Amino acid sequence: MALILVTGASSGLGHDTAKALVDDGHEVVVHARTRARLTDAGDDARWKGALLGDLSDLDDIHDVARQASAYGRFDAVIHNAGVMRSPEAVTVNTIAPYVLTVLMDKPGRLIYLSSSMHRTGSTDLGRLTDGTASYDDSKLWVTALALALASRWEGTSSHAVDPGWVPTRMGGPGAPDDLTAGHRTQTWLATHPDVTPHTGGYWHHRQTQEPNPAAQDERFQTRLVQALENRTGVLLG
Repeated sequence: MALILVTGASSGLGHDTAKALVDDGHEVVVHARTRARLTDAGDDARWKGALLGDLSDLDDIHDVARQASAYGRFDAVIHNAGVMRSPEAVTVNTIAPYVLTVLMDKPGRLIYLSSSMHRTGSTDLGRLTDGTASYDDSKLWVTALALALASRWEGTSSHAVDPGWVPTRMGGPGAPDDLTAGHRTQTWLATHPDVTPHTGGYWHHRQTQEPNPAAQDERFQTRLVQALENRTGVLLG
């Protein structure tokens, strides 16, 4: 049995991921923006606990990290929360995963939700602070963050996942990919005893793919971490 945190778990892929993990016998702490969003989902009793906070607000992100500390070290953290609209996209999709990662106890496994749209993201990190970052940018940056962490923290594996274009509220009803397949890779990476590669994978439906080359570029990874440190005041260390 593993202790796992899933952010953005009130609906869509996050909710499906959390439910699947509980069904497999794991203890799951979920995150949602408000308590009402979890109550609306109708299955509060499933969860070991809940973290509440708006991940588009830096103060709330810090508070969510403080709430997480009450549970000690997680075996895995799935950074699922995401939005498409700007300017919130960069905060929710990139800054929140970064700050939570640094402020929380290092888990055994880190899984970050990417997107195939990261391939058209920009390496212009000025967009991180000037309000012009797009969804594509935010997903390139969180992918680069995931791969940067893969080689930085001994004892913690780190992966990025493209769940596909699936019919969630964000993906829309006409999305062509399979909804169930959209969360299976995350649950597998969080719990399977023998994931290969052990760390640093970019995954789609339990198969590794080559990401945008910038995500694997150590120089860009270093610039990204420095930009995130400057933007948030939170040092990776």
